[in-house]
Amino acid sequence: MSEESKGMSTEQKNYLQGFVMGSDVARAVRGLPVLSGSGNPNDALVQVGGSSAPAFSGPKPAEAIHYEVQDQVIASGKKLSKEEQAKREKNPLDMWDQMVQAAKDKKFPSGTDVFLYKFRGLFYVTPAQNAFMCRLRIPGGHLSSWQFRGIADLADQHAGGYIDATTRANLQLREIGPEGGPPVLLGLQELGLIIQGSGGDNIRNVTASPLSGIDPTEVIETLPLAKEMHHYILQHREMYGLPRKFNIAFDGGGTISALEDTNDIGFHAVRISAENASEDLPEGVYFQLALGGITGHKDFARYTGVLLKPEECVAVASAIVQVFIAHGDRTDRKKARLKYVLDDWGFDKFLDEVEKVMDAPLRRVPMEKCEPNQADDRTAHLGFHPQSQPGKHYVGVVLPVGRMTSDQVRALSDIADRFGTGIIRLTVWQNLLIPNIDEEAIPAVQEAIRACGLDYEATNIRGGLIACTGNTGCKFSSANTKGQAMILAGYLEERFTLEHPINIHLTGCPNSCAQHYIGDLGLQATKVEVEEDMVEGYHVCVGGGWGENRAIGRELYPSVPFEEVPPLVERILHVYLQERADDSETFSSFTRRHEVEELRSKVEAVAVVPS
Repeated sequence: MSEESKGMSTEQKNYLQGFVMGSDVARAVRGLPVLSGSGNPNDALVQVGGSSAPAFSGPKPAEAIHYEVQDQVIASGKKLSKEEQAKREKNPLDMWDQMVQAAKDKKFPSGTDVFLYKFRGLFYVTPAQNAFMCRLRIPGGHLSSWQFRGIADLADQHAGGYIDATTRANLQLREIGPEGGPPVLLGLQELGLIIQGSGGDNIRNVTASPLSGIDPTEVIETLPLAKEMHHYILQHREMYGLPRKFNIAFDGGGTISALEDTNDIGFHAVRISAENASEDLPEGVYFQLALGGITGHKDFARYTGVLLKPEECVAVASAIVQVFIAHGDRTDRKKARLKYVLDDWGFDKFLDEVEKVMDAPLRRVPMEKCEPNQADDRTAHLGFHPQSQPGKHYVGVVLPVGRMTSDQVRALSDIADRFGTGIIRLTVWQNLLIPNIDEEAIPAVQEAIRACGLDYEATNIRGGLIACTGNTGCKFSSANTKGQAMILAGYLEERFTLEHPINIHLTGCPNSCAQHYIGDLGLQATKVEVEEDMVEGYHVCVGGGWGENRAIGRELYPSVPFEEVPPLVERILHVYLQERADDSETFSSFTRRHEVEELRSKVEAVAVVPS
């Protein structure tokens, strides 16, 4: 018997034995030396009062893989990033009691806890706001009206009384006080919205085609797959704590793009016709697998040559994530996305590793064997359009740079209940759709939308206007993107009527939440030196696109103070309208057939745009 255990009661000895056994299990899972026994985690012995008991040697928790990878990094002589070290020291999914106590004490997180709170969807956004932002998790962007209305109630009770729609068909609540975090999270759970992993190093909101199931041109419904993927993530703890964030999207090949080629994993629906079918490749619907999209780093997801049946997609996505877990960079956050594993290895080596995880080969099919899909419609996310169901229509509602008041959310929920089937669909264009409207009800719906201060129509300038949160709510942003987007749109609308839609994307920092590189006009905020002051400004890019017209925008002008941006864009559009090949040529097509220097010289030749 040890000196320390002399005089202990039986109850105290049993407590100590259990405590040390628990410590050994936790340390063994993380590959650390055990506190007692032989040193082998599976043979660890706890000795108290002359007795011994074997430590638990059953299956390891699923998330142990992350600790094992971290151990390998350390053993190789490398240093974990501070975020990886924070995850190693404290599992962010097991912080609930700490968060509740902090809320009772009216304290925001500090240090690395600011990062760890994101795993629960809470972002402390100081110094932009001394408040939390809560990012939701809405698979496929599909909401019931009662859920939408409940979110509005939470916004009034605990947040700023407004809701932001995002470019991942998702929603955010802002201006949440230190005591409001847990009530918001619990309120969302009571609405059936589980947002675990909506921030931090996790798989973000899984997106799908917003018209899934109602699109006359779609190849296949994708909402069921997005929901299946969502629930798979929620049920597998190894899908959390990745080297960096991860995006997955399913595109059904229909009218409104899901922008799957901007995701780490993109599934794009295609058909194999009877002409191209074979015994190994039956006629039918498949998904092309694309990998490595991250447009903020100037790269789209590229087709891998792998074709999947719909029922294979989730399992393959899981295997891809597992390879990323094992081989993503845990030392340099700037290189920790899937793109950089692919750049380092090449696609063939990466897919070989995926096949090892699956213990099965992947189906390789040349892209030319797949039937091309109808091009998406860049105006279909706004206004009234017929559905595949006879007599039914959906309406796309314009949300000014994605923002709605809580009263507007309730009004839209009422419209969905009165004239539809109580369904709301969010899109990647910072707006929403209300489906299943009878044709004869369209005039009443038009009136109801406008009565709540919103609209279903927009100019070809405002209809493609996208802006991230900006520096009024994000500490990374260099400019007030939402406010300046509205100023820019108003300025241009006074001067132009465009026949073709033009997408103008304003993003506040290099993270590119508004995906400025895929806009016809992309503006990335930056601080610009003017005399002795630093003012808000933008790098101006042109010629971006997605899908069949994918392209990364090229920088035309760097570091332009915002007050000079509207007249500069006016001159750019004037050159386009005056010198395009014909009335059918789009802005992106025009800019892409000119070198940057040539475009710049044409713009600078326009000193003042004629009135």
